[in-house]
Amino acid sequence: MPLEIERRFLVRSEGWRTLAGAPQSLRQGYLATSEQGITVRMRIRAEQAAWLTLKAPAAGFASHEFEYPLPLDDAEALWELAPHRLTKIRYGLDLPGGDWVVDCFTGENAPLVLAEVELPSMQTSVVIPDWCGQEITGDKRWSNAALALQPMKLWPKTLKASFDLL
Repeated sequence: MPLEIERRFLVRSEGWRTLAGAPQSLRQGYLATSEQGITVRMRIRAEQAAWLTLKAPAAGFASHEFEYPLPLDDAEALWELAPHRLTKIRYGLDLPGGDWVVDCFTGENAPLVLAEVELPSMQTSVVIPDWCGQEITGDKRWSNAALALQPMKLWPKTLKASFDLL
């Protein structure tokens, strides 16, 4: 089974920008979610490519992830059907130790900025850059699916304040 092994962090400064590649606009529509953490998502990247992704929790901070290419017309139709959506700009980063990206959320989740690193194994050690703030790996409130269902715009001020997001 394919596994996605990643750690996630709130971003606290702009230090990552000097490492960033070209921006990629992403739209994600969540077609189904379950209380067990299983999601069915479609993603469109910059109107050029699209995927259908099924995710399910695995051990630790890993997820089972199955991803399939979608024709753009089908993806656009699924976007219209998706009851929960989010948009963001993604930047790939030139850093060692895994595949790093920074997501700058737009719409109802702006101005949230998250970093994530995809790792080859759970045992891989990571040097965490100083522009990363609090680690949020495993906190379901920060999953893309949760942010689509309950955007930050709707979070109580006390919750935002607890993460220094006001």
